[in-house]
Amino acid sequence: MSEPVIITVAITGAIPRKADSPAVPVKPSEQIESIHEAFEAGAALAHIHVRNPDESPSSDPDLFAEVQEGVRKHCPGMIVQHSTGGRGRSQSERGRCIALRPDMASLSTGSVNFPNQIYENPPQLVDALASSMLENNVKPEIEVFDAAMLYNAKALLQRGLLKAPVHVQFVMGIPNALPGRRKVLEFLVSELRELMPDATWTGAGIGRHQLEMNQWCFELGGHTRTGLEDNLRFDKTRLASSNAELVARVADLAHQYGRRAATPAEARRILSLPSADST
Repeated sequence: MSEPVIITVAITGAIPRKADSPAVPVKPSEQIESIHEAFEAGAALAHIHVRNPDESPSSDPDLFAEVQEGVRKHCPGMIVQHSTGGRGRSQSERGRCIALRPDMASLSTGSVNFPNQIYENPPQLVDALASSMLENNVKPEIEVFDAAMLYNAKALLQRGLLKAPVHVQFVMGIPNALPGRRKVLEFLVSELRELMPDATWTGAGIGRHQLEMNQWCFELGGHTRTGLEDNLRFDKTRLASSNAELVARVADLAHQYGRRAATPAEARRILSLPSADST
C-alpha cells in the first residue's frame, strides 16, 4: 500500500458535450492547457481523445500529434496515452495515432453493449491494433468493460501479441456493462492476479461511481483514473468544474489511504516504460 498511485486524467472523451459541459477541452490548445493543469495537480498519465472542429470524434493524427507535442513540451516526463476507442470512428481509422509512438494506447479486447450502441471490437481489429502497438513499441492499456476482456487479454499474451507485464484498466459503471460494485472489482483483481501475476491495474468509475472507484482502487492497492471524460459520461454527474480540480481531489484522497501521487518518473518505473529521456 506504500507504492505511489498513478493518477490518470481523462480530459475530453469522444462524446460531444457543447451546451452542458463548457469546461471540457476540445481544441488542441485547450487540451494541452488542461493536461498541464492536471499535471501540476498530480496526474502522471494523460488519456487523450481528439475532436474535429465541429467537435465530432476524430482520428486525425495531426491533432493527436499536436497534443502529444504540447504535453511533452509543457509536462516533462508525463505519460502520453492515445485512445483507439471506436465511438464515432471507423475501425480502419482507430489505430492511426499509434504511428506517432505515444508511450501508451488504449486497447479494448472485446465488444460490449453500451446504453445506446454496441462498442464493437471484433477479434481481427483487436489483433491488428495489438500488432501495431508491438511494432511501434507502444504499451497497451487493456480496457476491460466486461469480464471476458480480461481473459481475452491473457490469450493475447499467450499468443505473443502483448508483452508482459500487462497493464489493465477496469471500467465500471457504464449501463449494460460492468456495474459499479466493489465485489465485482474485487473478483476482477483476484482473477488478474491469478492470470497475470506481474500485471499492474487501474480503475475508472463512470459518472456517480467515480469517487467510490477512486477509493476502492486505493484500498485494493491499484492505481486510479479521474477526469471530465468519465465524470460527465452517460449520467452527467458533475463532480468538479475542471480536470485539475478532479485530479487534486484524488491526490488529496490518496493521503487518507497512506499513499501519494506518483511522479511521472515513478509512474514510468511502475509501468515498465522507458524513461522520458529515451522517448
